[in-house]
Amino acid sequence: MNGTMVTLVGNAATAVEFRDTATGGMARFRLAVTPRRRDRETQLWTDGPTSFYTVWAWRTLATNLAASVAIGEPLVVHGRLKVREEERDDGRRTFVDVEAVAVGHDLSRGTAAFRRVVRTEPALTSALRSGTDGASGGDSGASQTLSEGPAERVTERAAVS
Repeated sequence: MNGTMVTLVGNAATAVEFRDTATGGMARFRLAVTPRRRDRETQLWTDGPTSFYTVWAWRTLATNLAASVAIGEPLVVHGRLKVREEERDDGRRTFVDVEAVAVGHDLSRGTAAFRRVVRTEPALTSALRSGTDGASGGDSGASQTLSEGPAERVTERAAVS
């Protein structure tokens, strides 16, 4: 698929909004990106103008994002850039969105602890216990399912914070 891929480094400006949809989870939040430059005359760092992007995530990434990100946290977002225009009462407005492929904490500004998520399905769990693949005539794709499962509880992080 063609598209403009971008990598943004900034801070979560809003809480992650999460919704369950018919095709899986959907999450969005606003990312604030402020460039910093060294002023050669004053030898001080100065902030440039802040740009805001709406970051969208789907399915497993959406679920894990909602369980992992809070306002103000430094993030690195990689995804497909989408520019859209809307007609509003106050005139035409332009919005810049990023459909995320990957989101992570910016480890140049702090530390993080990664937790692998394993989805539990009754059929898969019983197949793993019995040592079979749970299907007749071939590989069930169990390893793929295990590595792509959603977060156990989206509300778990909110309870800890």
